[in-house]
Amino acid sequence: MHVLEEKIRKATAAGRPALVPFLTAGFPDSARFWPTLMELDENGADVIEIGVPFSDPVADGPVVEEASRRALSDGVNLRDLLKEMARRKGLIKAGVVLMGYLNPFLQYGLEELGRDAEKAGVHGLIVPDLPHEESAPMRAALGKYGIALIPLVGPNTSEERMALYAAEGQGYVYVVSVMGITGERGGLAPQVAATMKRARKVFSLPLALGFGLREPSQLSELPTEAWPDAVVFGSALLKHVDAGESAADFLARWK
Repeated sequence: MHVLEEKIRKATAAGRPALVPFLTAGFPDSARFWPTLMELDENGADVIEIGVPFSDPVADGPVVEEASRRALSDGVNLRDLLKEMARRKGLIKAGVVLMGYLNPFLQYGLEELGRDAEKAGVHGLIVPDLPHEESAPMRAALGKYGIALIPLVGPNTSEERMALYAAEGQGYVYVVSVMGITGERGGLAPQVAATMKRARKVFSLPLALGFGLREPSQLSELPTEAWPDAVVFGSALLKHVDAGESAADFLARWK
């Protein structure tokens, strides 16, 4: 079992969804990023997704897009991020996933990316703009180092297409709650339950639900059989820490 799956299975065995916070690298600024990351790790995060800043984040809403813009203006880049993570390898207890767009990873070089990501303690990657048909080279480069390429599916993903991801997937499945961009929403879209049920039929991996989560009460809108194994929160957390609030306090509401 992949380490990311182990982290999530351990949480569900304890009777709760795994907590998967998303934090853009270098956000809210270079001085506060690493303390915030460690605060998340020390206060219940099971997996931490670190966003790799990119200049054209097509799937991201205004909060994550602004976080990426600020990080880039501060000189944050993938190479320096991995170097800093390598210096801290072993200090983070949670599983670590990089979430970013394909271009920076290709520019880095896939073979070098796999090697350096492993040195940095990275366990998985999520690449929203990488279709399954073009994923073999990245999957092979990462697989040499035990790094999972996390499947990403949504309301428009058929069972047949999910099966393609299921045959190759590792770690967990990122289930996008809506078609559209990231960001907080008042409630879950009606199609979320159907998407979760469809994914549950196809995947044996844990299902992590993301895009629009901000508080635990949103999960009560789902039938029990559609509950996720893990919850991913990004925009709400970014706004919280950018306002100077504690990351620990944000996680506490989910425990």
